[in-house]
Amino acid sequence: MSLPPESVKIVELTRNHNRWRRFECVNLIASENTMSPLAEAAYFTDMMHRYAEGKPGRRYYQGNIFTDEVELLLMDLMSKLLKVKYVEPRPISGTVANAVVFRVLANPGDRALIAPVQAGAHVSHTKFGTLGALGIEQIELPFDLDLWNIDVDRAVKMIEEIKPKFVTLGASVYLFPHPTKEISSAAHSVGARVVHDVAHVLGLIAGGKWPNPIHEGADIATSSTHKTFPGPQGGVIFTDDEEMYKQVSKYVFPWFVSNHHLHRLPATAITAVEMMYFGEAYASQIVRNSKAFAEALAGEGFKVLAEHLGYTKSHTIVVDVRPQGGGARAAKLLEDANIIVNKNLLPWDPPEAVRDPSGIRLGTQEMTRFGMKEEDFRYLAKLIREVVVEGKDPREVRKKVVEFRKDFLEVKYGFTVPKELEDSPIKIPMLL
Repeated sequence: MSLPPESVKIVELTRNHNRWRRFECVNLIASENTMSPLAEAAYFTDMMHRYAEGKPGRRYYQGNIFTDEVELLLMDLMSKLLKVKYVEPRPISGTVANAVVFRVLANPGDRALIAPVQAGAHVSHTKFGTLGALGIEQIELPFDLDLWNIDVDRAVKMIEEIKPKFVTLGASVYLFPHPTKEISSAAHSVGARVVHDVAHVLGLIAGGKWPNPIHEGADIATSSTHKTFPGPQGGVIFTDDEEMYKQVSKYVFPWFVSNHHLHRLPATAITAVEMMYFGEAYASQIVRNSKAFAEALAGEGFKVLAEHLGYTKSHTIVVDVRPQGGGARAAKLLEDANIIVNKNLLPWDPPEAVRDPSGIRLGTQEMTRFGMKEEDFRYLAKLIREVVVEGKDPREVRKKVVEFRKDFLEVKYGFTVPKELEDSPIKIPMLL
């Protein structure tokens, strides 16, 4: 039978999305990335239909002979890649990973210290998100705007006075490494634990361009697997503390995750192998591109934050666009030109400014994976100026963006699907 009109509409919308985002847009969202062709192929398998509650070898469902092997292999690969002893890959997102760890470390009514929301803390760290849902009291750490970082001296005093159950480091606007060693030392002195959310920088850690917080004293780290680490959407927890790992594993299932979306596992494992082979080159190019992009944006007249610190050491750049009408206006104009960014709170914004904050956030990780280098990001800075500063019609700039993107359609730093697998059942049915 022919497809009913509702199905035709759904397929058409999906095809339109694929064409737009993969072939016509420049994506600068700092929390996104694209898998390699081989990882996408491994993602598109029968595992997406299956259940595997529990741990490998101790499942509550039959039929997991091969998924158990894949999960164990993934744990081993991630352990070697990150140079840690224990990896828990079952959380289905970074937020779920945070929820598990927060609940292990504290009970409702307990207190936790977090980085300020306006300075980049992820919503799951806060009373507005997972922390609040668990009934854990949020207390914000002091932030030094001149250093764009946690104020270590004041934070140590606060930890000693409050004696929280845990301290959360890491952020979704993560320009410079947080002071893990100093905070961990203070926290441990009062019996508190340190959780470091490295969702944004996991790929930089794997590539040796960002410190691994476990090696700097953090008790446990949480992450997603789809930002600078270019895997499928999902979560992971890692630690060197055996007892904490055991507790976390008990809480993942059945408290926070039932089935853990098994098709993530082979795709994440392939990405881990890719990072072993290409991670250092990839992470190095991300950082170089970020530096060049920030400098170019400043040269085009934008107020790029943390100039005196070199703008950034990660994939992320933050721009104060109040002179250009604010974050919401800039993000929408750029979207109309097929340049995808997000509006973002800056440290001086009140929480209620979330819908129209002062800034925009840009990330270089995805377009780096498609092969862009420093000069390409300098050209992007000019296009952004044309839209946001000069007021050129976004539809006209869009034509330049579409033409520009034609040179960056193939994923780099990853594996293609071998010819012998092209006609196998794991071939990707992309709707192009």
